[in-house]
Amino acid sequence: MPIVVPSPSSPPGCASPSDRAALFAAEPRFGAIEARAGELPWRTRPRGFAGLLRTICGQQISNQAAGAIWRRLSALPGALTPDGLLGMDDATLCGIAGLSRPKAAHARSLATACLDGTLDFDRLATLPDAEAVGMLSGVKGLGPWTSEVHLLFAEGRRDIFPSGDIALANSARHLLALEARPTPKLLARMAEAWSPARSLAARLLWHHWRHETGRPLIEDP
Repeated sequence: MPIVVPSPSSPPGCASPSDRAALFAAEPRFGAIEARAGELPWRTRPRGFAGLLRTICGQQISNQAAGAIWRRLSALPGALTPDGLLGMDDATLCGIAGLSRPKAAHARSLATACLDGTLDFDRLATLPDAEAVGMLSGVKGLGPWTSEVHLLFAEGRRDIFPSGDIALANSARHLLALEARPTPKLLARMAEAWSPARSLAARLLWHHWRHETGRPLIEDP
């Protein structure tokens, strides 16, 4: 039997009716989120180097802080190409753009992997989810969270769930009335029931948590 792999086309503009029906049947409380929080905004990022660099900016900091760093970084001539970024020193990446030194190192690792062929975005688009996460996570500084968030927002994968995301864990605890915030391992097990629409589940949980906490959506073009 041939392996069915995701299409490398751009992410769709909204969730399919079948994904919504499957998810809401598996957990009806997802179906009530938009009535309270408003229509789900369909966030996307560009495929390739620039989109993954944007996700690196968001590692372990708030959306607001990540957005500010990204605006400064993307305004630097050449920063959104591997060659251009590798030509920048810490005074530029850290001093002007505001990246931490570890994130600057992660960005350089990404640029190097793109140039030496370790990370091939065309091939990435043909891989099943687990293998795609493995390819991305093989680049120094790109762990499972970064890999999964990129696959969800930039590659348009429909069944990705970044179980290590603290906001998702907090949202699941609140929405599902859990006694405690689930661990990443427990949250991943819970999300298995939401397959094959785990990406939609993640989007709705983020949407729910932004509404409950009053935090704005920060997403850059």
